[in-house]
Amino acid sequence: MVISDAEKRIPVVEMLKSGKATGSISTNMANGESLITKRCPGNDVIRSGSLRGQGWKYGSGFVDGIFPVLSPVAHQILNFVRKEVDPNNVWAALDTLPVTHETWDDLINVAVQLRLNKQWDPIALICQWILYKSSFQTDVMCYNLLIDAYGQKSLYKKAEETYVDLLQARCIPTEDTYALLIKAYCACGLLEKAEAAFVDMRKYGLPPSAIVYNAYIDGLMKAGNPQRAIEIFQRMKNDGCQPSTDTYTLLINLHGKVSSVVFGSELFFKSDLLEMPLASQSYMALKLFNEMRSQKCRPDICTYTALVNAFAREGLCEKAEEIFEQMQEDKLEPDVYTYNALMEAYSRAGFPYGAAEIFSLMRHMGCEPDRASYNIMVDAYGRAGLHEDAQAVFNEMKRLGITPTMKSHMLLLCAYSRARNVDKCEEIVNQMSESGLEPDTFVLNSMMHLYGRLGQFEKMEEVLTAMEKGPYGADISTYNILINIYGRAGFFEKMEGIFQSLPTKNLKPDVVTWTSRLGAYSRKKLYARCLEIFEEMIDAGCHPDGGTAKVLLSACSSEDQIEQVTTVIRTMHKGMEVALPA
Repeated sequence: MVISDAEKRIPVVEMLKSGKATGSISTNMANGESLITKRCPGNDVIRSGSLRGQGWKYGSGFVDGIFPVLSPVAHQILNFVRKEVDPNNVWAALDTLPVTHETWDDLINVAVQLRLNKQWDPIALICQWILYKSSFQTDVMCYNLLIDAYGQKSLYKKAEETYVDLLQARCIPTEDTYALLIKAYCACGLLEKAEAAFVDMRKYGLPPSAIVYNAYIDGLMKAGNPQRAIEIFQRMKNDGCQPSTDTYTLLINLHGKVSSVVFGSELFFKSDLLEMPLASQSYMALKLFNEMRSQKCRPDICTYTALVNAFAREGLCEKAEEIFEQMQEDKLEPDVYTYNALMEAYSRAGFPYGAAEIFSLMRHMGCEPDRASYNIMVDAYGRAGLHEDAQAVFNEMKRLGITPTMKSHMLLLCAYSRARNVDKCEEIVNQMSESGLEPDTFVLNSMMHLYGRLGQFEKMEEVLTAMEKGPYGADISTYNILINIYGRAGFFEKMEGIFQSLPTKNLKPDVVTWTSRLGAYSRKKLYARCLEIFEEMIDAGCHPDGGTAKVLLSACSSEDQIEQVTTVIRTMHKGMEVALPA
């Protein structure tokens, strides 16, 4: 259908109400099926027929590269549903559309486009209209899209109700239905319900596939339950389900994720996998990568980037560069994410100029740096104490029209904080507020930490008071900073008062809390007191990490004490050996 110039000027609402919105997407001349295009490696274009009745392939389809070809009318529908928030107005307008294959294709392609932009509310409105208000025949794809939209917004009950509606409508659920339902449950921490979905799958003759296992593992990772994700991966292999490239990429990513918290001159690392020593994480990722290749499962660019990231997070830049080169030997071109991961490796290893070389190489190879690239360079210079260079990169980013985010400001703040430049840090916080970025808990924690390090306790306590009263509340990291600062200053009474107050604030001490408290007594060589606190820590169910062991050992003042602590630590880690590759 050809849209005239006059019709192009008619607002979409009027077109819908007048019944003129009947255009279609590109059609196959032979059978009238709608066409969508998929961009594949090598820039080949594959055409596929109508999506109706086929369901939606989670992990491919809408997720991994199928882009809808929108007709002129579909474009107008898209613009309309993006702006109109009243469900009744949307449904009233959709009611005027003719019930045709062309309308179906337009609506589905609009939903796909909305999903690419993560606009869940209008997807829900369109799918609700198709399923519950229109005369279109119910289709599993619409139910899957609606379950996904609800799951993304953590509305698990609505996702569950949609699943029940699907069954009552006598639609046959697909593996994608269960993958989306499981992810919705994981996002809300409902692991028992996620397990129940596996049972339901088997009822309908669908043994869990790689798609479902991947959704489960991904959901658990996003819900902050990596240990359970590893258990599900092992179950997947035990069940005889072959892990896919996506599966291995997820697990390599999991092992590469390590969080760190800096207090004073000490760096306490906390692994996401508390049962494994920090240093083993990148090698566990490499072990998975080697297992993947031995299973004839070909790694893609995302797999290589995840592995580079794993080594980058531990500052193992030589190993990261080796993987980077291996990727190129495998005929895969690095993208901005891969270059960023390699830059991160040099940054964390303390080689800012190495990161700068990668930045220049990326540009030379025609790969345009993104905001994350500039943030990494700000961080690289900041970590090395080169705050003027960090500022120069920050300014260059703004000059190029790249708007600095909260993270960009935070990294610059950290650079000046390392230089103990209070005035500049306060200026950055003010700049954030002026640009519409209200300082969050992380920023305020950083300022509080800076004041504490410089002995400006009055300012530090003013920030705490503001946090306890303001919109961004204090978290466990806030009180960890206070415990650390007061402990270093020898204010044991204040430190203990804060520690004892944590339960009244509904906060549970973590490994950093206990280690910071231990550190205060360790510096005074109060060995007996340190052992008492260590016992309290174990009784509270908090597992010590490498930082805890280091602090406990520093409390020792004799060979006997060192031997005693070493024996305790070894006993605790007995049976937790991790085989490293040669």
